[in-house]
Amino acid sequence: MTSHGTSGPGPAGGTGRPSGTGAADGPASGALTWALAETALRTIEEVGGYAGGVYLRSGTTGLLKLAVLVGLPGQLFRPWWRMHENRPFPVAEAYRSGQSVHLADVEEAMRRFPQLVASLPFPFASLYTPVVAGRERFGVLVVLRPPTPGVPVDSRDRDRMTRGALRLGETLAELGSRGTVVEWPGDPVCVQLSTTGAPPVRFGSFDWDLPTGTVTMDAGLLEILGTEVTSPCSIETLTSLLDPEDGYALWAAARQATGADGRPAVRRIRLRGPDGGLHLLEVSTQARVAPPTAAREVADPDRLPGPDGERVRLVCTLVDLGTGLIGSDATDRLPRAILAIDRLGRVTYVNERTERLLGRPRGALAGRPLWEALPWFGLPFHEEQLRAAFISGEPARFLARPEAGRWLSVSLHPGRDGVTMVLVPEEDPSRFSPGSGGGAPTDDTLSLTDDQAVASYRPVALAIALSEAVTARQVSAVVTEELLPAFGGRQLAIYLLSDRRLYLAWETGFPPGFLESFDGVALDARLPGVETLTTGRPLFFESMERLGQAYPGVALDADMGARAFLPLIASGRPVGSCILGFDRPRGFSPEERTVLTALAGLIAQALERARRYDSESAVARGLQDALLPNRLPVREGVDTVGRYLPGTQGMDVGGDWYDVIEAGQGCLALVIGDVQGHGVAAAATMGQLRSAVRAFALGGHRPQDVMSGTNRLLIDLDPGQFASCCYMLLDPATGEVVAVRAGHPQPLLLRPDGTTELLELAGGVVLGVDDRASYPVTRLRLAPGEVLALFTDGLVEQPGRDIDEGIERLRRALAAAASLPLAEAADRVIREARQATARPDDIALLLAARWAEQD
Repeated sequence: MTSHGTSGPGPAGGTGRPSGTGAADGPASGALTWALAETALRTIEEVGGYAGGVYLRSGTTGLLKLAVLVGLPGQLFRPWWRMHENRPFPVAEAYRSGQSVHLADVEEAMRRFPQLVASLPFPFASLYTPVVAGRERFGVLVVLRPPTPGVPVDSRDRDRMTRGALRLGETLAELGSRGTVVEWPGDPVCVQLSTTGAPPVRFGSFDWDLPTGTVTMDAGLLEILGTEVTSPCSIETLTSLLDPEDGYALWAAARQATGADGRPAVRRIRLRGPDGGLHLLEVSTQARVAPPTAAREVADPDRLPGPDGERVRLVCTLVDLGTGLIGSDATDRLPRAILAIDRLGRVTYVNERTERLLGRPRGALAGRPLWEALPWFGLPFHEEQLRAAFISGEPARFLARPEAGRWLSVSLHPGRDGVTMVLVPEEDPSRFSPGSGGGAPTDDTLSLTDDQAVASYRPVALAIALSEAVTARQVSAVVTEELLPAFGGRQLAIYLLSDRRLYLAWETGFPPGFLESFDGVALDARLPGVETLTTGRPLFFESMERLGQAYPGVALDADMGARAFLPLIASGRPVGSCILGFDRPRGFSPEERTVLTALAGLIAQALERARRYDSESAVARGLQDALLPNRLPVREGVDTVGRYLPGTQGMDVGGDWYDVIEAGQGCLALVIGDVQGHGVAAAATMGQLRSAVRAFALGGHRPQDVMSGTNRLLIDLDPGQFASCCYMLLDPATGEVVAVRAGHPQPLLLRPDGTTELLELAGGVVLGVDDRASYPVTRLRLAPGEVLALFTDGLVEQPGRDIDEGIERLRRALAAAASLPLAEAADRVIREARQATARPDDIALLLAARWAEQD
């Protein structure tokens, strides 16, 4: 893997030998890569984009990976390398639904996918089209381009995206039929975008015979390459002088030129010359059919002829734009340090003043990724500025400190082919004010202006924290802890909508009792917190004076400050409103307004999810409380104790249950089970199974028939769930036990001396899978003083740990509690389980002890 995220051998590597049709297939190990890169490059060009790529399915179910990234540095976009299909992002939506997603501007993106805008708060348009072949889903084709505010994506560009994705789907299906695994296991391959052109310096050309892979060069190209390269040579010799990213671009250009429409292609690549420096070349490719005499030459058997069996050669014309890295005398005379990077983040130009300012020779900077050549560009704040420049195409300026006590003003000027930077020493950082605010940097960090606070704050962190909050109170606490400090806020209030009224759900920073008069206001009240929700538009007031002018007569909590009123709307449904308060007057830049509005969408979705959680949790808890036994039967010579403990993640109730049934003829049925999943559905299924087992047991059925009947009932109910179960019929008088097991953990036996044994009960498959399943019987005897411990897997399983460790831990806990009364022993086991910080599953425990008869 190269520093740009390329994985596997490429055209520049010694193992990157072309196969099949040469340019038509690319290297044998990269046929999949070539297909993805060609489609991405071509589609980006057709719809007027400046970046894009292809997400492809991975070996993990539901997980997409970014396979090819065109026109952007992979390092800067690492957080977007992986995407699960259930995430609320347009890539996942397109893959999941099979429908294209077209976002013409940031407003549309903010309305439909606030998480996208929160993570990339810059103006851009984006197009997403699923890559399919028949019913098989492969991934998603993505293009980024300049926004068109208020103007939707036109039908021609929609069709171009669809055609590109369909072509790619057909190609991937064909590769799959030939044995290629159409999945992406690693990091993305970064590919250079086609160029817009530049003034020529030197010219050269070469003919590429595709069937044989032979390259014949003219004198101009030989001069550029130096004496170590001879003509003719193999294509591998030429591509070995290229960076992998540029090699992919050359192969893609060849594929385009030899395609069905035979369109010429232009690519900008970097080729290492005899002086060791990288020469910037523009390559124009055009396919031609070789004359009959040439067609009689012997072709490489590993390569195939062109379309219809014709002998195809590729004519490539090169324009040497100069070393680029050495620069010209004209720019060296400019009174500014100038440095340029390409779309992949590689340094392409350094002038003399930059060398002096940074104290680094050009050779140490040339051709290297920016964050490797200048490590301080790898800081999160600087990476965010670079992301903004690459995606928005708008200039930016910020303050950087490459070393202690030294400051630079950095200006970014992005274009289609890269970003040009101007570096200026800043003697007085306190005077630096690129935005509406000011402030002097401290010794340890930068004191950011209001605009810069948005860039330095990573909204992704808030999104992650919100995804972990499950109650409305937790959501509000996350907003208080994450959002307020990032924007310098001091006050926060969250109102939730219920019965067409807004009720205060959370407040901090306001004078005590001030907000009580606004609690329960109707939606027809003329208040900013109401109107932001009813109109769906955020309201920003730079000062309390402006707020008072807009809403005369409304009580204000302070004379100074600023306020932001944000609508909380989730998927088009009104949830409530959010008020942010600031102690001092302040402006709200367009970027801040965009980010705050997008974050409001995230907050609304989290609150909506919390509402559903609270509602479902209450129903599930009610179901479970009603369905679990309130008390267990009391029988002479036998004690039974049951305990239940909910999980700690997500819905805190599940489908675990226990029961003790008086089964007739003096016997007791000990039952424990575990329904797959959590929540209302699992609790409801658990109730049905408990009732079924109880009915069969009370009917006097044999244990194996109880289990078989319950299995068939679950299949007939078809809830889409399965369950495990253990059923033990105990005769208290003799201690005889008849046991059956359906995919459930083996019970433990605790002896009076404190030793334990893991019983080996014969078992059948889990309930709800096979209506012909049988459940063999195991017979054993429970001696006086011995205790049976039946439990669900949540008691012995922990993420990343072997189940044997959990069973051994339970054995030690039972042994330590052997001298305690049965109820205290159960409480001790559950108390130890409760101490686990992560308990994804709920727990059921049933202990049954047999005692000797008293004279």
